[in-house]
Amino acid sequence: AEPISVPSQPPPVPKRVPFTLSLHGHSWQDPYHWMRNTNDPDFLNYLNQENSYAQAFMADTGSLQRTLVAEMKNRMPSKVSTPVECFGPWLYYEYIPEGKEYPVLCRRLQTNKPGWAEKILSYVKAEFRREEILLDWNEVAEKHGYVHVGQCRISPDHNFLAYTLDATGSEQFMLQIKDLRNGCIIPMAPVNGVVSLAWAQDCKTLLYTIADENQRPYRHISSLVLCTKLEPGNTDDTLVFMENDPSYCVDLTSTKDGKFITVYVVDATEPLNGLQRVHERVSGVQYFLEHHFGFFYILTNAPMKENIKCSHEGLYLARCRVGDIQSTTWQDMDIFNGHLVLFLNKDGFPMICSIDLPINVDCKHQMLIEDLNPWFFPIPPNSCSIEPGSNLDFMSSVYRVVLSSPVIPDVIVDYDMARRTFSIVQQEEVLGAPSNARSRSSGYELDTLQQHGIEKDAKDKNVELERWKDFSSTYCCERKEVISHDGIRVPLTILYSPKAWKSSQSPGILHGYGAYGEVLDKSWRVDRLSLLDRGWVIAFADVRGGGGDDPSWHKTGNGLLKQNSIHDFVSCGKYLIDEGYVQRDQLSAIGVSAGCLLIGAALNMYPNLFHAAILKVPFLDILNSLLDPSLPLTMLDYEEFGNPGIKSEFECISSYCPYKNIRPRGCHPSVLVTASFNDSRVGVWKAAKWVAKVRDSACSSCSRSVILTTNMSGGHFGEGGRYIQCEELAYDYAFLVKAMGVDMN
Repeated sequence: AEPISVPSQPPPVPKRVPFTLSLHGHSWQDPYHWMRNTNDPDFLNYLNQENSYAQAFMADTGSLQRTLVAEMKNRMPSKVSTPVECFGPWLYYEYIPEGKEYPVLCRRLQTNKPGWAEKILSYVKAEFRREEILLDWNEVAEKHGYVHVGQCRISPDHNFLAYTLDATGSEQFMLQIKDLRNGCIIPMAPVNGVVSLAWAQDCKTLLYTIADENQRPYRHISSLVLCTKLEPGNTDDTLVFMENDPSYCVDLTSTKDGKFITVYVVDATEPLNGLQRVHERVSGVQYFLEHHFGFFYILTNAPMKENIKCSHEGLYLARCRVGDIQSTTWQDMDIFNGHLVLFLNKDGFPMICSIDLPINVDCKHQMLIEDLNPWFFPIPPNSCSIEPGSNLDFMSSVYRVVLSSPVIPDVIVDYDMARRTFSIVQQEEVLGAPSNARSRSSGYELDTLQQHGIEKDAKDKNVELERWKDFSSTYCCERKEVISHDGIRVPLTILYSPKAWKSSQSPGILHGYGAYGEVLDKSWRVDRLSLLDRGWVIAFADVRGGGGDDPSWHKTGNGLLKQNSIHDFVSCGKYLIDEGYVQRDQLSAIGVSAGCLLIGAALNMYPNLFHAAILKVPFLDILNSLLDPSLPLTMLDYEEFGNPGIKSEFECISSYCPYKNIRPRGCHPSVLVTASFNDSRVGVWKAAKWVAKVRDSACSSCSRSVILTTNMSGGHFGEGGRYIQCEELAYDYAFLVKAMGVDMN
């Protein structure tokens, strides 16, 4: 590769302190283990030196960064708002004020629906115009310098807002309760480490779960569920549930109708009257529970017959009376007064359907979903992501979702489950969009159901034609299947501009994640247009270990089979080059958090495949991390990656660990590594150690193009502001342009 300009001063050189680890008859050195102490002045000094070096390295990209930021901002409307959502007597909505970074949560009373006299009276009183600001993220950010709101829960009577707030980036969320009648925060003893919330039906009792300052087992206990009452003089919260097994996390939610709180099952009318267990814990068995007029509906992977093993593919919907709850996987499900909503996957594509309630069938015999007269929601074709809206109103017959794809800006759609019709409520606005963007009729999209063997409902044929914009005539989005090392077909989504792209001459980016069964995000991003319009190819590899058609896609890419996801990613990279989508020396990779494990391992195994990479809050030192049980996620990650205390799992992790397997005395791709000092999930030292070791091992020329930037005040999820994100992305893109020597004119 052509040499790139680097600062005249050499990169920082941290101190080396001898440290030896031994396990299963193996010993290895880790001279940067000392960085684990983030309070060490030498470590803080090292991070500041790395920030200075990165600034010097990127100095000649300033003009390009400013150009990219301006392009991204010019495509964004000055003010963004969500459509209102009905919840009880109120209409709730969010908006980002002009020039601000963060949203504001608001509400206003619904207008009276009766005759004109009532409407005039309502207008005179100005009741329906009175906007109440419930929570302004911008005020919190201005006060603390950082804001991350975890959970927001409105009380059933709409008088209180309970929310969790992280003002440092450490994800130590503190509990706040606001009286919406007077706008004041209710004074209470500080409660930190709050994970989840649920209101009882009396609207004065709030249940919550907590963890300790490291998000580890609280006082050597996995999690606590406590109850606080909004009563004068209340200082002692009541313990409701204690989880003693540190390999489990406890989450808290309530059924859609508010009648029950689920941690076990708690009656929301009498939350201190004891708990009812849904099912004994069995390895591999998962279930999700909802309530509807005296019946529990349970979605599970556990068959109802005892002689059948748990399914890794199919799911079962069970029903039982509240008093008879018994055996009962995690899959999305939502419930309303008259409808049950199920998220499905067919032929690798997401789908949603609703089923009318109550289900008037004999539930003693197994049936297929198709036997329950489902309505499959019409959705756009391939590569579409589906995210449910908040859908708070149990009595509603309308289900709201956000649809998106690499070529479809986010579309908010309301599906009327009673009438079996739908309407487009809002679509993300893209300023300065290509003039040939297609305004597509959603009636046309109904035909996509038949591609998957699903007959259209008769009412669908008469549905009012709605229109949304997509950019499929400007940007090409292709879905390919790549043959991996063992013959398995791996989905690869490829996005490019036919007008700007040049076969075998274009630069490209390959995204990957491949962990925890999470589906790789392929939704619309307006910032990508700056690269696509300049001929770049952007691709997404849905490797094993991530989300797929069924749980087996995750299981065949984790634990002892983790190397499958790495080989899948490499196969996708080779495909892009071999098929002429990307120039041979112009492929880069981007990973985030656990996705960096994938990228880092691929860089070690195939250093000539990728010219550059970006590793954001990277999980790279997996072996040493899993040997440290004091870290926040270690115990939970044994299930995902394995336990190095077991010899076979130790050998597997050692074989691909990015930090342990850096190639000595070899060339190394240019890499931008970003970290956050207050990151409680992936410690900042993990990124710093990897960069220091690469510099030790790589040739002197390559080591100067590996840079580390650390946000000294942020957390794992960054600062997340609307315009701040533009600046961060422009920095990332400018790095790739420089590292690969791409002409952006």
